[in-house]
Amino acid sequence: MLKQLEGSQGVAQAVALCRPEVVCAYPISPQTHIVEALGALCRKGTLQDCEYINVESEFAAMSVAIGASVAGARAYTATASQGLLFMVEAVYNASGLGLPIVMTVANRAIGAPINIWNDHSDSMSQRDCGWIQLFAETNQEAVDLHIQAFRIAEEMSLPVMVCMDGFVLTHAFERMDIPSQEDVDAFLPPYSPRQVLDPKNPYSIGAMVGPEAFTEVRWLAHRRMMDAVPVIEKTARDFEEKFGRQSGGLLTSYCMEDADVCVFAMGSILGTIKDTVDELRESGVKIGVVGLKCYRPFPTEEVKVALGHVKTTVVLERMISAGSGGALYLDVLKALRKTDVELRSVIAGLGGRAVTKQSLRAVFEKAVEGTLPDETVFLDLDQELVDRQLAREAKEHHIGPVAEALNKDVNVRKILRGEEV
Repeated sequence: MLKQLEGSQGVAQAVALCRPEVVCAYPISPQTHIVEALGALCRKGTLQDCEYINVESEFAAMSVAIGASVAGARAYTATASQGLLFMVEAVYNASGLGLPIVMTVANRAIGAPINIWNDHSDSMSQRDCGWIQLFAETNQEAVDLHIQAFRIAEEMSLPVMVCMDGFVLTHAFERMDIPSQEDVDAFLPPYSPRQVLDPKNPYSIGAMVGPEAFTEVRWLAHRRMMDAVPVIEKTARDFEEKFGRQSGGLLTSYCMEDADVCVFAMGSILGTIKDTVDELRESGVKIGVVGLKCYRPFPTEEVKVALGHVKTTVVLERMISAGSGGALYLDVLKALRKTDVELRSVIAGLGGRAVTKQSLRAVFEKAVEGTLPDETVFLDLDQELVDRQLAREAKEHHIGPVAEALNKDVNVRKILRGEEV
């Protein structure tokens, strides 16, 4: 059924259609509307046979989800930013124990400094934690990915993060097709966990493992993640067959048939990138887009096939690994290591900074011309602010907090320009 909904409301309805038996709720912007909506669905009786648990922290949310999952319940939670970091110990436990928990991450920047706006630094900080990570481009895809996530998680006995851009998607109202309960029931089998605590057949879950077997445990975990690649693909194909639309999978291509230059990215920024590519195409530029839907496990071979024929690939991502560069760039670099593709790295949209078509066009035109620098490029970097801070640091030892100094510079500049502070 077509509905005009806020993204968070659409996700909550999709999760409810998957019949979770335990929802672990703790608020943090920008995911709060999701668990609030699920609470309302439980209270109204729309979501039945579900224990809605208000916990005292994000760590508790994941811990309760782990307990529910090992007890044999279909478990769900949601978080963002610092909340994800607070539950990290339990996040690793969930994957290490092979528990099919589904969690929404409403992507938001990590502090310090405090920032509530969108980038991908939170979920990408957990790229090594053993969770499958799926990224939504639109709210419709976020709805669809949650339905697919429960099926993937339970088939592989692995936890799944569904990542959607905070505020950009979670708080945006769009028209979404919310499936019927009957269709979801036909697509998602009844929950049948691979492991469950049973007094009639007692065993330990989470026992200590010494050096004699720890490497093998990790090898099997890696193997299971890579085995998920074809399952994720097949689940997307089955979803399309059942619901009549493409969502999820590993990669999507746009205008790539004759492209010499490709832009590689994930999340909602793909929409702006496609609009920019359309304009460049009208000018005769052979440029295309490949969108990554599944970040972990990283589909190395599929990326190589998708990008291996172009001259240049621009990897555009919304996070920075300080002291290294773009994490997504490094994954693509590995995939293309035996090709002649020139690779460029662009960091954009950190902390919610707007990514405009004008700025993207300037970068893409440089990539086409072959003049985009080989080092990491920060889109729309305010060089004046950076230079002022570097000058202070060169002159003084006691410089004070960097973030506050930059905020002051921004406000002084606004006052001098007659702008509102």
